[in-house]
Amino acid sequence: MAARHKDASREALARLPKLDIHELREEWRRLYKVDVSPHLSRELVIRAVAYRMQEVALGGLRLEPQRQLRQIATELKQTGGAAKRFRPQLKPGTRLMREWQGRTYEVVVLDDGFSWQGTRCNSLSAIARKITGTAWSGPLFFGLKQNRSAGRRPSQAPLPIRGMMEGNDVAG
Repeated sequence: MAARHKDASREALARLPKLDIHELREEWRRLYKVDVSPHLSRELVIRAVAYRMQEVALGGLRLEPQRQLRQIATELKQTGGAAKRFRPQLKPGTRLMREWQGRTYEVVVLDDGFSWQGTRCNSLSAIARKITGTAWSGPLFFGLKQNRSAGRRPSQAPLPIRGMMEGNDVAG
């Protein structure tokens, strides 16, 4: 039964580009329960209908991406723009360790940011700035990315010490 449902879903998606704009609008109405804007291009209507069909069949976005999208939408409404966000693909609980001027600093990755010295921070750059007293790229400071201009890590930024915490392997 599940295989038949998958095949039906694939067939429905495959037929979308073959539908004329009136049929696509009917699909939109059926799936979204509202009329489609006449200003949307045919291509965008196809993509939105395909997305909604898959969302219905497979389930929607998880809560965290939904929260992030709402936050970006609010920011766009309020300011007309949204800040570029660096979100490393690190699991919550991962420890990032960095030695700087003879001292070892540890940052713990959270679901929604980072923890350093018992304080929650939104960005690694803010933490790097507090540690060094100067403007640093946090991902560069903690060895998560290379310095593009030099094609390598800067001499003052050695490879980070990476370990495990609560069973989470450090991504790398």
